[in-house]
Amino acid sequence: MGGDKGPLVSIVAAIMAVEKLPYLSLILCGDQDTIQGHLRRQKALNHPQITIVHTTQVVTMGEKPLAAMRTKKDSSLRRAIDLVNEGKADACVSAGNTGALFATAHLILKTLPGVERPALISALPTQQPNQHVFMLDLGANVFCDANVLYQFGVMGAVMAEQVDGINKPRVALLNMGEEDIKGSDHIKLAAAQLAESPDINYVGFIEGNDIFNNKADVIVCDGFVGNVALKTCEGVANLVFEKVKEVFDKNVVTKILGQFLAPTLKKLFKTLNPDQYNGASLIGLRGIVVKSHGNANSKALFTAILEAVKEVERQVPQKIKNTLEQELLQGPK
Repeated sequence: MGGDKGPLVSIVAAIMAVEKLPYLSLILCGDQDTIQGHLRRQKALNHPQITIVHTTQVVTMGEKPLAAMRTKKDSSLRRAIDLVNEGKADACVSAGNTGALFATAHLILKTLPGVERPALISALPTQQPNQHVFMLDLGANVFCDANVLYQFGVMGAVMAEQVDGINKPRVALLNMGEEDIKGSDHIKLAAAQLAESPDINYVGFIEGNDIFNNKADVIVCDGFVGNVALKTCEGVANLVFEKVKEVFDKNVVTKILGQFLAPTLKKLFKTLNPDQYNGASLIGLRGIVVKSHGNANSKALFTAILEAVKEVERQVPQKIKNTLEQELLQGPK
């Protein structure tokens, strides 16, 4: 029930999900009276696919992760992760405090064998129709050494293979240049480790302007770089959208032209809408945790729920675990 908009968005998204998937059961964690009030307004009180777990505490968006983890054990965020850990839920979806979600999930669910740190990974659009690029880390780890980046490459490749069915996905490191001599020492060392692994299809460095150019199926970077790159892309997409509107609002002729092109432009921007790609997974944990954007609307949060369902149906954690145990326990070649 977290996030910038709380139950107002979460309840609508939950109802959308259970209406689309008749076999889906959702457990809503939060204040029972509040949840029931929203369900009643949506005419979904006592919905057979929805149950409520009452919690008494709230982790605010600005709260420090460690403080939340230690003192908010009856928050919706904590109880949702507890349910996954206890086997009472298959996945946790939250739009709440990213740091608290990461810290709590890491503490409760633990990482898979051999994994030093979990990472936030999400699928992004590319110039190739119906083809994604998986990018990690998007903000869970501010700094990552070479071995952690190498592990991210392995985990990202498994995710791309299992979720999108890509055979031998191309893995690249995001860098300030494509030449081997560029970048920090830990980036160069991570590149060497990935290149030496016979199980990884490493394709080298790529720059920021090639993220969407279909040069790689998996792009690896630390959380600081990944988060800045992602937010920059969102900002540029919004800028382009506003500029296009500005051009077509100039005079009567451009307004008529805009109406003529509206269906095509609407279809184009729909493919670039961040709502279509909402839902970053915390990969590397012993359970499924999907982080929705904090200010996500109901449709975007609905997308995050579907992402979690997809990972459950495809048994992603088990498949990742099997591959990671074999690859990571051996370490870099």
